[in-house]
Amino acid sequence: MPDASYDVVIIGSGHNGLCTAAYLARSGLKVGVFERRHEEAGGVHTEEATVPGFWHNLHAQYMEFIDYMPFYHDFDLPSFGARMIKPEAQVGITFADGRPPLIIYTPELEDKTYASIARFSKHDAEVFNEIRRKVMASDQYLAALLYTPAPDESRGETASPIAGKLFELWLGLGFKPGEMQKSPKVLIDELFESTELRAALYRQCIEWGSNLHSGNGLGFVLSVIWLCGMHYMSVGGTHTLGHAMASACLHEGVDLRYNSPVTSITTENGRATGIRLKDGRDIEAKIVASNADPRTTFMELMGWDRLSAFRKERLANWRFGPEHVLGTPSFALHAPPDYKSAQHDPDINRCFYTIVGFENHDEVSEYILQAYGGRIPETPGAGTWVNTLWDPSQAPPGKHAMNGWFFFPNASCLSPQEWDEVRASYNSRFLDLWVRYAPNMTRENVIADKLYVPLDIEKKIGMPEGDFSHGRPGAFVLGVPRSHVYRTETEGLYMCGASAGGGGISSAPGYNAFKVIAEDHGLPKIWQREDRIY
Repeated sequence: MPDASYDVVIIGSGHNGLCTAAYLARSGLKVGVFERRHEEAGGVHTEEATVPGFWHNLHAQYMEFIDYMPFYHDFDLPSFGARMIKPEAQVGITFADGRPPLIIYTPELEDKTYASIARFSKHDAEVFNEIRRKVMASDQYLAALLYTPAPDESRGETASPIAGKLFELWLGLGFKPGEMQKSPKVLIDELFESTELRAALYRQCIEWGSNLHSGNGLGFVLSVIWLCGMHYMSVGGTHTLGHAMASACLHEGVDLRYNSPVTSITTENGRATGIRLKDGRDIEAKIVASNADPRTTFMELMGWDRLSAFRKERLANWRFGPEHVLGTPSFALHAPPDYKSAQHDPDINRCFYTIVGFENHDEVSEYILQAYGGRIPETPGAGTWVNTLWDPSQAPPGKHAMNGWFFFPNASCLSPQEWDEVRASYNSRFLDLWVRYAPNMTRENVIADKLYVPLDIEKKIGMPEGDFSHGRPGAFVLGVPRSHVYRTETEGLYMCGASAGGGGISSAPGYNAFKVIAEDHGLPKIWQREDRIY
């Protein structure tokens, strides 16, 4: 006899798993979520990483999908404590030689964006604003592409009609059909002439996980144009959003079980029947959805002997990284950075996301090629956030907490001892670089610091190689048919994590998994609304 029984069990309480759980519970099913750690929400992760009182986001930093995320709005996450701030100055790059900064503002402030870019090139300012204006006019179709399950060619499904809207947008931007295969780098270089804007857009592309050199035009539209300037800050740290998601699940009747690691998925006659926990308990379920990565789900929880030939081939070709592998520096500060570039435009000192360490676009390109190539980048450039400029609750009174992102090689590229050396030295190297851009960023201004490397991310959050997208079988385009993305060849077993629909705090994989499960099991299509096309 099973120790407990549910309609649905979900493995892992990452934000995607919580999203799937909340919608299925609202649809009337009995749902249990089983989490190996004592906290929920995976990469939505905030800790007092340096010294007590300073709160640092150790993985996800900004919430770029808040305006579109169904989970956020359908479950009224602000009523459960989620609060967002959208700073006006969104993306900025500063320079050690004291040049003016380049700042991209929210779409509503396109005049300010124009003025900032025009310091370097009026051509670039006009082209950037024109393209962004056209993209934002189609943002609901881009969101629909993200929040609609990819067609499953194993079921004879063809490309989504929404993909046709993307093609129309592409042509409307003045591109030829074949140019969609151009890399983001090539497109940026062809469109823009100033090294300052190119550098900022290169880094923005990298931040979103689009491969600068071998990605495609979709990565350019999504990360460089659409989402550049759509960043929200989560008040209290990103984990506040995770807590709100968990609270919404509890409100819907979801059973959240922490400190409950799953050791296997049970099956009978090719159908998933539940899970077994580390403590030996058997949990019965009609439906099993995994928020874990494919390697964990299939190789560890299912086991090689129970996998189909298709799945074995898929796993053999599965690739983790290198595009989505982060290192997170955290600094507790007496005072926020005061950049040389602020003498020209003080908004750089209150820019939500500030790029530090690069003087031109070639340096950004070389930086990421080194990381993709399995090397620690020689120049410790970073994207930085000082959230206490807007939310003083993240540090003691009068002090500041900085978070950042480095891009690093996969966790397995270095030995544990080599990662120890990176932890011990790389923040110091960054500080030596940072002071060239902000003269007040001396060691005396630093109270404490810590570096979180891909090996830490793999062990703590459960992201193999430190890959925040759980890997992928190869290059793909949203809307193009693929096999067994949310459904698996094991009846009753579904995937609801980042591997199915991309990284970032969108909850799209979880939302799309819910849609697929609802379709398969005849649940009400509660996502169909007059005010939303997805």
